[in-house]
Amino acid sequence: MTFLFHPAFLVTWIGASWLIGILGRNKRFGFLGNFLIAFLFSPLVGVIVLLASDDKVTKRTKLL
Repeated sequence: MTFLFHPAFLVTWIGASWLIGILGRNKRFGFLGNFLIAFLFSPLVGVIVLLASDDKVTKRTKLL
């Protein structure tokens, strides 16, 4: 069994990606975007994107 397919490595990879997604839920890409970036590329890239992204822009409602 190679290192990349070891179950503990995969669980750690998915867990770290999930944590990055949770931390990024109020950022520009949201939970799903940050999770997918971290999962597909690496959690390290996910952290870099998380730190570089802006907060979500909230809509301001105009009162009469």
